[in-house]
Amino acid sequence: MKNFEINMTEGKLFPKIVRFTVPVVLAGILQLLYNASDMIVVGRFAEPGSLGAVGATSSLINLIINVFIGLSVGGCVVAARYYGQGDREGVSRTSNTAYLISLISGFALAVIGFFIARPMLKAMATPPDVIDRSVLYMRIYFIGIPGSMVYNFGSAIMRGCGDTRRPLLYLAVSGLVNVGLNLVLVIVFHMGVAGVAVATIVSQALSATMVFIYLLRTDTACRITRKTLRISKKELIMIMKVGLPSGIQGSVFSISNVLIQSSVNSFGSAAMDGNTASGNLEGFIYTAMNSVAQAAMSFVSQNYGAGNFERIKKTVRQCVLLAVCTGLVLSTLAVIFSHPLLSMYIKKGETAETAMSVGVLRLSVIATTYFLCGIMDTLSCSVRGIGHSTVSMVVSLIGACAFRVLWIYTAFAASRSLLTLYLSYPISWALTDVAHLICLIAFFRMEKKRIEKLRLKT
Repeated sequence: MKNFEINMTEGKLFPKIVRFTVPVVLAGILQLLYNASDMIVVGRFAEPGSLGAVGATSSLINLIINVFIGLSVGGCVVAARYYGQGDREGVSRTSNTAYLISLISGFALAVIGFFIARPMLKAMATPPDVIDRSVLYMRIYFIGIPGSMVYNFGSAIMRGCGDTRRPLLYLAVSGLVNVGLNLVLVIVFHMGVAGVAVATIVSQALSATMVFIYLLRTDTACRITRKTLRISKKELIMIMKVGLPSGIQGSVFSISNVLIQSSVNSFGSAAMDGNTASGNLEGFIYTAMNSVAQAAMSFVSQNYGAGNFERIKKTVRQCVLLAVCTGLVLSTLAVIFSHPLLSMYIKKGETAETAMSVGVLRLSVIATTYFLCGIMDTLSCSVRGIGHSTVSMVVSLIGACAFRVLWIYTAFAASRSLLTLYLSYPISWALTDVAHLICLIAFFRMEKKRIEKLRLKT
């Protein structure tokens, strides 16, 4: 089997960052295209309100699964650190531990998500005309969540070792199946949101199967076997140390997003449709920038394992610049072509004009300032890559999440408009950027002193 792994500790830096990032960007875009196909098919071919019904579940789903997705980030960082040290046994223990965590967490989430769907959606003030469809979509989605966990953990380990091509290939194959099933189940069999959900879980199961086969057959350090398939206490603690703060951060972020979604829900199903359509478009921008942040985390982690501090600083600078440029270019395109892009999602009808105006408003506020989010994620992932995941979590929770919750109960409560609500995003990103930058500079200085002390001893 061809080895696509990248040694991030040697050679020209920027070409390797691009080589790592491009497959991650393409994988993310493919995933979003498949999600967009879900939204477009259900928005145009299912009954009115179905688009909002599916969109109303996204922040709640993220709230439930993000702790465990954070653990996959921990697996990526630990595997990358061992890889940078040249420790194959460490990579193997991490891979086997992460795979078992994915199975355990997947089945636990399936049970949790299925049973709390309705009470949580009610608590989010989901309108009565869409709540039944939202519950149906969410319950079917969580039945297939074990497959999603296996893919996420497996691909995270591969990224830690520098292999971003195979996850892209697996996603491409499973995504094509997803699109095909969407068209058949929704248009031909008129299954509505249930058809979209079934297509999603089938594609997730397929991607998980391909990851599992690779891990069984590979001759790299990521391989899992019957003899090695066990949870290593040392690697579990390391994964938890990095991944748990990341997961908690993601879940608390989702709490603020749930509050924002609840606020959007109060404006009616048409506003929900426009908000969902715009959010799906913004996902393309976010995914491209976040792929750069993932590259920063893996490169920083491998070079931290190799003790190459100067290369870490170069990585952060180049990744921040790349994230900003990516965000600005894509955001500009999204705003310029907002009407034709949103019209792909929004079905013509009595509420189409309202939905379109909400979508355009959201894009004009959030997309134009999205580069700030790219900076935030890149700096946060860099801090996490050098082992300070808890600090990254605290800064993000205070700078972004707590601020957004405070904004909802003060500024938004005083002026209940979608514009006021959406302004919470760029302001929170800017505040968190400044805090992360201060932390990163402090850690660099600490690390420089540590290296100087080691040199004096030797």
